[in-house]
Amino acid sequence: MGLMLVPRPHVSRLRGVLTPLAAFAVALAIAAVVLTAMGKSLVVAFQVYIAEPLTSAWGVQEVILKAVPLTLIAIGLIFAIRANRWNIGAEGQYVMGGLFGGAVAIATHGMGGFWVLPLMLIAGVAGGILYGLVPALLRNRFGISEILSSLMLVYVAELLLDYLVRGPWRDPRAFNFPKSVNFDAAATLQPFIEGGKLHWGVALAVLAVLAAVILLGRSLFGFAVAATGEAPRAANFAGFNEKLLTLQVFAISGGLAGLAGIVEVSANIGQLQPSISQGYGFTAIIVAFLGRLTPVGALLSAVVLSMLLIGSETAQIMLKLPFDMTRAFMGLLLLCVLAGEAMTRYRLVRRA
Repeated sequence: MGLMLVPRPHVSRLRGVLTPLAAFAVALAIAAVVLTAMGKSLVVAFQVYIAEPLTSAWGVQEVILKAVPLTLIAIGLIFAIRANRWNIGAEGQYVMGGLFGGAVAIATHGMGGFWVLPLMLIAGVAGGILYGLVPALLRNRFGISEILSSLMLVYVAELLLDYLVRGPWRDPRAFNFPKSVNFDAAATLQPFIEGGKLHWGVALAVLAVLAAVILLGRSLFGFAVAATGEAPRAANFAGFNEKLLTLQVFAISGGLAGLAGIVEVSANIGQLQPSISQGYGFTAIIVAFLGRLTPVGALLSAVVLSMLLIGSETAQIMLKLPFDMTRAFMGLLLLCVLAGEAMTRYRLVRRA
């Protein structure tokens, strides 16, 4: 006697919509139990994590700004995951995008010109694409797992950035602090309204969502991605090139992560420094799954998780919680989402 998982013959659309909501509710319930055991007030926790980020103009703007890189990276990950390619190293591609784009800003420092910012964005996308293609090429040529190679390349990118800002690219007038020169105004992504915080990266994120909806839902490429991910033998029989598709989805994934990196560096940081990410590349994996691997779902889940990230910063002061508590909650949320996804697609039956 035992239990085994059997694929469900049909998954209703309602079940698919309710699964991530149920997973989020379960994760919140577990977090509430932990906070109660630690002697923290659930009322204050609700105010810190949910009410405050959504009830002030500052909080709403910050939530949207944090959702921009999460959305861009998650959209790219959706292409890869739908094709059954696992790009776990979007964090490294994000860093390389910021590094490549930042190199343009440093090289053109003091020159000005309308062309600087577009060139930075192009360089950021190119950096992400080139770095994203490395695990794809290793998989195609040597059969190396893209999960391991993409993940290990994250540390290479972070160490390279750290070396450059502490060495060749360090601002000589920074009193020995590890950072580059401050970017010129021409190299800065400007806000929609002078004095505001929302910048044109928000528009880029929305455009990425719209483009993904069209590509995944209404193009031959989107069909190839779905076919390769769900039935690779049938996709090969239909004439789709599996190796070429691997390169394509990693290029898209890396390019969008690189774009997120340079948008964040140009709009919010304004210089290169040893760390330019808050773990966006890893958090975006949760965003993609919480959004059920759909572009619009990823946008909505990015807003939810960015709200929790904003709340976690306040919780360190109001509730005296360590920031690692938030990371643990993110991991718990991912486990709940994956478990819910498994129960959606499979059912437990008793084996004789």
